[in-house]
Amino acid sequence: MSRSHPVAALVRWLDCFSEWTGRSIAWLTLLMVLGTFAVVVMRYVFNQGNTALQESIIYMHSFVFLLGAAYTLKHDGHVRVDIIYRPMGEKGKAWINLIGTLCLLLPVCIFLFWISWEYVATSWSLKEASQEAGGLAYRYVLKTALLVMPALMILQGIAELLRSLLVICGCAHLPHAEEEHAL
Repeated sequence: MSRSHPVAALVRWLDCFSEWTGRSIAWLTLLMVLGTFAVVVMRYVFNQGNTALQESIIYMHSFVFLLGAAYTLKHDGHVRVDIIYRPMGEKGKAWINLIGTLCLLLPVCIFLFWISWEYVATSWSLKEASQEAGGLAYRYVLKTALLVMPALMILQGIAELLRSLLVICGCAHLPHAEEEHAL
């Protein structure tokens, strides 16, 4: 990608943001393993349960999947029909990415954000907590991920859209990792 093109600078910034969020959220997987280990030890060694700890593992699992989706998109880790995509040239792939982003990714993410807004707002207004005794008091924070996920996906979708336009216009090339994946 041409470093001098202003659109390329925006694409790099959006990519860096998705990279940072994905790498940051990935640390929750380590905490999930440690939390699960603690739950197992408490349950089978000390015959004790901890609802808040068990719920925190569910929260972290949700955050990893929801907030890591844009990182996965950046690294081309989502499902693709390679039988069509793989044999295409660079501009053909860019057209597929452009159309997919415009017709599928962005509309779905906008819809998810829109449809989740009232649900999350209601949860915040109630300061919704767990229904379980001893559970976490912050269920509304978990539900906020339903808004953050499509927002992060829209940002990375814009990066993908702009990258495709740069490739179509001849101002950039597909990222090297995508070329390796397509082979």
